[in-house]
Amino acid sequence: MKSRKIMVAITLLISAFLLAACAGNNEEKRSEENEENTNTESSSDEHSGMNHSSSGEVPEDLAAAENPTYEVGSQVIIEEGHMKGMEGAEATITGAYTTTAYVVSYTPTTGGERVEDHKWVIHEEIKNAGEEPLEPGTEVTLNASHMKGMEGATAEIESAKQTTVYMITYTPTTGGEKVTNHKWVTRSELSTK
Repeated sequence: MKSRKIMVAITLLISAFLLAACAGNNEEKRSEENEENTNTESSSDEHSGMNHSSSGEVPEDLAAAENPTYEVGSQVIIEEGHMKGMEGAEATITGAYTTTAYVVSYTPTTGGERVEDHKWVIHEEIKNAGEEPLEPGTEVTLNASHMKGMEGATAEIESAKQTTVYMITYTPTTGGEKVTNHKWVTRSELSTK
């Protein structure tokens, strides 16, 4: 009888530790997400380390768009989200720039699985990119820091398009803190509010 009580007590104690550990991990994860304004991409977890917010600083050689579809200060709807909480969210345009936008695949410098088809890295965020747009298949070094392990990573250009990219501020549809100066979305990913 006494040994049975001890076994029940040990089982309860282990269960309590496991539950506390799980709750602690969730709490820690939520804390990290709030600190870094991170969410996961709609179709996969590869954007879980994405830093949604930025200071709004852009590369010195990035040209402001002369006649963008959406002017700075415009209210728009995000039609295609790179992360959960983006699609359908109302956003404010905080920057509009003319550049070449690339879809890239790379292995993070911090380790982990290869990130496939990341949207978007712009021409000015690629080390020694030169003047001309880069061709698909070109191997490059990233100067962007949208996600942990991105800056300094070797990447492959998957596709490229000359376009206007927008920096936006929005509140995720899933709740949470406002995301400020998120880089980057393209015109085709937005619509008029």
